[in-house]
Amino acid sequence: MSRASRTENSSTGSDGGKLYSRRAFLTVGAAAGGGLMLSYSLPLTALAGTGAAGANSPVKLNGFISIAPDGTVTIMAMNPEIGQGVKTSLPMIVADELDADWSRVRTEQAEIDTERYGRQYAAGSTATALNWDPLRRAGAAGRQLLIAAAASKWAVPESECSTTAGVVHHVPSQRSIGYGALAALAATMPPPDLKTVKLKDPRDFRIIGQPIPGVDSPLIVTGKPLFGIDVTVPGMLYAVFAKCPVFGGKVVSANLDTVKALPGVRQAFLVKGGAATNGLVDGVAIVADRWWQANSALDRLEVVWDEGATATQSSTGFALTAAELAKQPPTKSVRVDGDVNAAFASAARVVEGSYSFPFLAHATLEPQNCTAWVQEGKVEIWAPTQVPQPSRTMAATTLGVPESQVTVHITRSGGGFGRRLNADFVAEAAWIAKQAGVPIKLLWNRQQDLQHDFYRPAGYHNFKAGLDATGKLIAFRDHFVTFGADGKFADSAGLQQNELPARLVPNLEFVASLMPLGVPTGSLRAPGSNGQAFVFQSFLDELAHAAGKDPLDFRLELLGEPRVLPVAPGTPPTQLDFNIKRMRDVLLLVAAKSDWAKRLQLPAGRGMGIAFYYSHRGYFAEVVDASVGRDGVVKVNKVWVAGDVGSHIINPSGAENQVQGSVLDALGVALGQSITIEAGRVVQSTMAEFPLLRMDQAPPVEVHFLASDYAPTGMGEPALPPLAPALCNAIFAATGKRVRHLPIDPLLLKSA
Repeated sequence: MSRASRTENSSTGSDGGKLYSRRAFLTVGAAAGGGLMLSYSLPLTALAGTGAAGANSPVKLNGFISIAPDGTVTIMAMNPEIGQGVKTSLPMIVADELDADWSRVRTEQAEIDTERYGRQYAAGSTATALNWDPLRRAGAAGRQLLIAAAASKWAVPESECSTTAGVVHHVPSQRSIGYGALAALAATMPPPDLKTVKLKDPRDFRIIGQPIPGVDSPLIVTGKPLFGIDVTVPGMLYAVFAKCPVFGGKVVSANLDTVKALPGVRQAFLVKGGAATNGLVDGVAIVADRWWQANSALDRLEVVWDEGATATQSSTGFALTAAELAKQPPTKSVRVDGDVNAAFASAARVVEGSYSFPFLAHATLEPQNCTAWVQEGKVEIWAPTQVPQPSRTMAATTLGVPESQVTVHITRSGGGFGRRLNADFVAEAAWIAKQAGVPIKLLWNRQQDLQHDFYRPAGYHNFKAGLDATGKLIAFRDHFVTFGADGKFADSAGLQQNELPARLVPNLEFVASLMPLGVPTGSLRAPGSNGQAFVFQSFLDELAHAAGKDPLDFRLELLGEPRVLPVAPGTPPTQLDFNIKRMRDVLLLVAAKSDWAKRLQLPAGRGMGIAFYYSHRGYFAEVVDASVGRDGVVKVNKVWVAGDVGSHIINPSGAENQVQGSVLDALGVALGQSITIEAGRVVQSTMAEFPLLRMDQAPPVEVHFLASDYAPTGMGEPALPPLAPALCNAIFAATGKRVRHLPIDPLLLKSA
């Protein structure tokens, strides 16, 4: 099995320095077979927590650029590719500053190797934010080396040399030489200081800002093996793993002899795991010659389970408990500003509303899978994971071996959205492979994938707001009922103290009450933001209506004059200060592009809604044009999106794809997705019960980017949160009916 996946590219035409460390450095050497190898440490300490080596420390390489004698440039892709496009966009940054010919650039997917690359992960839309400045410097250092090599060869000053598309030029003598011919000489040159390398003027970018097809796209559309589900190794068998349908349940017994007698089944055995749902838990493993045989054996499997305490929990019970807790004093304070009760007493109008959103599954198109081989104390893993290093740790811990004995090959993921931040499927595959004594591929079926997820938690908000005589918001209260224990929110169930309208309203109170939960929860695309945006931006629309103001004008008035709102002390470093000008600008841009004023001329049953949100360092505003039929069915006619993610869009085609995908993803959620818990288990088992958006439901999505004087940031998540509230606000404009609970129920929108 190849230790790296190589892809050939085909081209068709600030404050980022805060992430840079003076301890970053570059080393230079000869590549295998001749040529130039650049090894550079990337200073990812600011957000990723990676330490950089000191000048006298052993070199810990974080990345490679190599230039072969034939001029081919190879750039390692250290981060997992889960569909967000980093395997294309990050090499584009390096290649532009290197002044490479993109048609001669190749990318290779790196394996997990913290000694070389530091932390490798796909999460939080951080790849661009972390790598923009370091990768530019790495590319610029390579360009400087090649210029130095050419100047030495020609005995001319470096200042007289320039580069274009893989070639160094000496204009006075009209000489030119390709990078390949210079590579060996450049490998002997002293490395430049990354702190002082000269970066390009952005006006000279030739690759950054160009629409570049994804480097894996030709392989994907022709069905070439790239994904974890495609992996094969010699002598491999297939495995399935049955877990208790109730979360936290324990296995008591199973009809193993019956299962072992089925065609193709090689082994069947009980697995005793631990209590942590993100690791190995109790279950029954079945190993067979073919996956279909193993999966079919599940139909004959009979297991006695000790279901445990979670069997008493249900979505209906959560909703009833949440309603009761909303009437009682909260048990947790999140934020208090001013005197809310006094402001309510003096308000000209008080508005109240309760909102909720359900549990959600990730529903990645590629179900969870992992191939594992355990032999002679060594473990080899092939996994579509967002977190290779924790996956290696998980495999080592599960099997009781040193991490140094575990190799993880990073495959492309068929969707991640946060589900593959957990490595439970890696633990299962590693354990089964050890017991089976042969390499195995573990593959979950769709039912298992939906019913054993780490779900976006449900939430129940109870709002109260006060307006003065002019319609200005002077008081705001949210009693949030969600899940947690011992005063701590469950994973991804929390409410941030910086959630708007905090810092915009003088009298504000965020409080919470917590319910116990046995269902595992976790990050889902735009975690925290995906549910909170719906409730807060929808209620702000209610307030605009109550104030008798245009929803856009109400939001602009609430934001106020351009200024920066600092985050509260103790806020995680991934949450940055809120720049009001940037948000105002995208609101005004989306209003202009959608011709917001025309909403008053739309026919009955059709309306436009607006919403904005700040998520994962991205400022986004969206307008939805939607119609509601007499049967209550919602049709989205068009969506406009305006976003500010910094000074440059590295790959416009990839960026537009990410925004459109975010919008359609959020639309599918709003129209029909919900995970229901009954007796401690998930009800939904197929895509028919947890429907993804159909093609005939997908509207045109018009995307506009607004450049600002800030370093570029990520695109995978921030465009998702505003869609649901903009849609529900459009439904109110069309029908006068307010949607306070997701998913949207057409029965509640039917005309009389």
